[in-house]
Amino acid sequence: MEKFNIDINCDVGEGIGNEEAILPLISSCNIACGGHAGDKESMTRTVILAKEHKVLVGAHPSYPDTENFGRSTMAIDSDRLSLSIQNQIKGLQSILDHEQVTLHHIKAHGALYNDLAKDKSLAENYLSAIKAYKPSVHLYVPPNSVIAKLARDRGFSVKFEAFADRNYNEDLSLVSRKLPNAVINEPKAVLNHLARMVKQGMVVTLNGVECAMNADTYCLHGDTPNAFQILMYLSNELPKQQIYIKK
Repeated sequence: MEKFNIDINCDVGEGIGNEEAILPLISSCNIACGGHAGDKESMTRTVILAKEHKVLVGAHPSYPDTENFGRSTMAIDSDRLSLSIQNQIKGLQSILDHEQVTLHHIKAHGALYNDLAKDKSLAENYLSAIKAYKPSVHLYVPPNSVIAKLARDRGFSVKFEAFADRNYNEDLSLVSRKLPNAVINEPKAVLNHLARMVKQGMVVTLNGVECAMNADTYCLHGDTPNAFQILMYLSNELPKQQIYIKK
């Protein structure tokens, strides 16, 4: 039976306080750096934990919108957004430098992530804002997205991301969190959803349609209430299917 080694990433440092439990179970993390959540203290604590557990560290910039946890599209001047993104990443970078940890990737958060997938002007502005990191970091982006194509065209290293705990529409956009079935909470359902993507390169959409889904990294949201329970279940069950989390 073919073996699969996969990267599982989690959004962390978002005020949930479960980092000590989940970081040992994943291979990369996306640290909130002040746009939607996070501050110097939380970033420092999370970086130290990631270093301890040999977890790759990514920056998780967002619209500067703590009120809505970065999950609402924000009408914001492009220069202001660029400066905010740069300051968010610089804040994390200074901590990484102090702890001698390398910044591995950048992954946008929430509404910014979703908007970048379809808005060319926004994606161009975002890539310009982070161009200083192009030689050294990967971008976690959705497959078949505007941001993915532009990033590749501009010479960024791109890693396609799929979501182990989110349902998809047929255009491979994520089902809106406004709908009750946007998030997959049941551990066995997450396992089946993830295993199909990993082993078959396919995802079953909310409407039951099977679509191609090829990914380099798989996200499980750290703020899902039972994220730890899901990750524990995956750590026990994935090896039975010859799927292993990179460490």
